[in-house]
Amino acid sequence: MTMTAYNGVAMPAFMYGTAWKKEATTGLVLEAVKAGFRAIDTANQLIHYDEARVGEALLRMADEGLTRAHVFLQTKFTPVNGQDHRTPYDRTASITAQVEQSFASSLAHLHTDHLDSYVLHGPYSRGGLGREDFEVWAAIEALYNSGKTKMIGVSNVSAGQLALLCERATHRPMVVQNRCYAALGWDKAVRDVCRTHGILYQGFSLLTANREIFIDPSIRLMAEKYGTGAAQVVFRFAMQIGMVPLTGTTNAQHMAEDLQADRFTLTPDEMERIETIGV
Repeated sequence: MTMTAYNGVAMPAFMYGTAWKKEATTGLVLEAVKAGFRAIDTANQLIHYDEARVGEALLRMADEGLTRAHVFLQTKFTPVNGQDHRTPYDRTASITAQVEQSFASSLAHLHTDHLDSYVLHGPYSRGGLGREDFEVWAAIEALYNSGKTKMIGVSNVSAGQLALLCERATHRPMVVQNRCYAALGWDKAVRDVCRTHGILYQGFSLLTANREIFIDPSIRLMAEKYGTGAAQVVFRFAMQIGMVPLTGTTNAQHMAEDLQADRFTLTPDEMERIETIGV
């Protein structure tokens, strides 16, 4: 199953996220791919990710016959304010140069000559968008124009920021990746902007940001009805509302179970219940 953005590029409907994996990154990516994941999300930011170890996993996969063409690769440019001292670029350089250097570093880490998706890890501005935001987006657009990445996007963005970027950009984002809270209607305001513009919405922390819903009796009843777990009910809900969910599970059994979330279909009443469960 795939999802397609407004530029006609498709991506797998479920992603494996590599944040916080550290030394275990290589092994866990291999486990995820073995389970059936074909989309991997990372970032060139050593605080939370180890992009080079994702690359090591890709090399091992290639040795076993799973080529680059079989894996959707997404990584991110992280601005200075989201890095520690280990920046993958010259922090004194212009923003445009930082993007170019970080992108080249990502290609080297991942042993590839192109990316499937390249994402701005977050705007420089807390509210609205400023000069730095438009400069960084222009640099990312240039990479898209060059054909070195098939999609471009932005993460950790508000609905207002996304709408403004869509209005001002030469190429509006094809992907948005946000932390997704049930209490905020599963990021409904941002998802609405995405729907209007044909942008794929990727939701992360669907489980960890919403632990309270797992004690809700209705979720438990749905899981029992479909012979699955509560996590898979949430992932299926995400898919049915047009979201690409991310999971970062370190459990091989959970990886396999999560990928089975597309084997049942929630009813309209069940969908409505989950959509409003935390509001």
